[in-house]
Amino acid sequence: MNFRESQMSIDFWTTHWSSLLLAIYYLIVFAVCCIVIYNTKSPAKASAYLLLVTFLPVAGIFVYFSFGFNYRKREIYSKKIIRDDNLLHQVIRAINDNSIKILNENSAVFGNFDRVARMILKNENSLVSDNNKIDLLINGEQKFPRLKEDLQQAKHNIHLEYYIYEDDIIGNEIAAILIQKAAEGVNVRFVYDAFGSSGIKKLAGRLRANGVEVYPFYKIIFSLLANRVNNRNHRKIVVIDGRIGYVGGINISDKYSNERRLENDLYWRDMSIRIEGTGVYNLQYTFLSDWNFASGQSLQPEEAFFPAGLNRENFGDKIVQTVVSGADSKIPSIMLSMAQCIAISRKEVFLTSPYFIPDETILNAIKVASLSGVDVKVLVPGISDSRIVNAASSSYYKELLESGVEVYRYQKGFVHAKTMVCDSQLSMVGSANMDFRSFDLNFEANAIIYDPELSGVLREQFLKDLEDAEKIDPYQWRRRSKMEKFKERLVRLAAPLM
Repeated sequence: MNFRESQMSIDFWTTHWSSLLLAIYYLIVFAVCCIVIYNTKSPAKASAYLLLVTFLPVAGIFVYFSFGFNYRKREIYSKKIIRDDNLLHQVIRAINDNSIKILNENSAVFGNFDRVARMILKNENSLVSDNNKIDLLINGEQKFPRLKEDLQQAKHNIHLEYYIYEDDIIGNEIAAILIQKAAEGVNVRFVYDAFGSSGIKKLAGRLRANGVEVYPFYKIIFSLLANRVNNRNHRKIVVIDGRIGYVGGINISDKYSNERRLENDLYWRDMSIRIEGTGVYNLQYTFLSDWNFASGQSLQPEEAFFPAGLNRENFGDKIVQTVVSGADSKIPSIMLSMAQCIAISRKEVFLTSPYFIPDETILNAIKVASLSGVDVKVLVPGISDSRIVNAASSSYYKELLESGVEVYRYQKGFVHAKTMVCDSQLSMVGSANMDFRSFDLNFEANAIIYDPELSGVLREQFLKDLEDAEKIDPYQWRRRSKMEKFKERLVRLAAPLM
């Protein structure tokens, strides 16, 4: 075979192999697109991933299987901690009977919002509790002293679950208390998110060495890094002796306390609540579910976790119900509860969210409420810890403003609170942001308080926060440069993936 023939043979095989590889790639892209369509519930999210897979060769496929595919559907996580089905049904029946009784006896307190309570009760078997004392805790400077005091008074067990726990001053102060209580014989259990609390390996080791049981919720392994980062345990829960609980947006970190703020640090505006009473039961159940998953243990309900006499004590008269959701949820209970609260409201809805990237359900609920004459005010960061998220959030403001919604951007610092007040009758405080991630990917926990007095306090705090915020003028907002609008709309294409 002469040189020319050899060259022709090489060209022939090169051309055919290139065509074959290209055909294989197209088949792979087609197959991945089918998987995206079949496995992604949200049309907006599916469209975003289809664009990514189609226009970013190889990289788009890698991103989808790393961040988009929900491996949780394999049922590796379970909320069921009661193994005996007969006992489980008895407990569910007791929860439902007691909750319905409270709903019927307090119709004036619930008003139309009893529909929210009934929906959560049906989907989550979440107890409606009416004998609680509830304290609003503004920022870390109010939460941390109360939390340390309660931890020091613990007699039987301490359960903590945090997205962010840092090895700093407050982190070490609380760690010292946990070690002290473990030495006194108190059972101390701590679950942390391996991504959000990635810097506490040494602190976690010290806790373990001193009798505290510590587990990451979902240990990050390099080969599965991306997807395990994607499904984050974003909850902030503390339960002490089954009678005192904390839930909200405040993590364990110095930056959440403005008393420890350095000169160049942002002022941090946040909110948590302290519950004392049977309203803690739902938080305890959620913790035990997460604990059994993280630790591989099988802790069962017992007197130490759910004190039987708690329902006979008179802690207060606040009615509370917690709602949880996560990547494992069959129904997005937190998103649906927010949407229903907005839809039921007749006078006003005041929302605060640090990451405002609503799905179509929430966005339309807000717009319909405002167009129907409800006074809707939304407080978002003017100063954010993420430029991309802030740009995506900004892309929604035009629609809101055109619907009559008042949008305010907080200027004093970074607003990290996740709260809602409806008709000065219902209030919601929790860990869930108003975005795709909290509704679909993260494990979250919110508390809903059915109480005019406490809702009035939260309402006044919201109005106080508006004094440190800038109201967006619809006319000026429309006059922004085309380049700025284009950047926001471009980022919004990726909003379902954030």
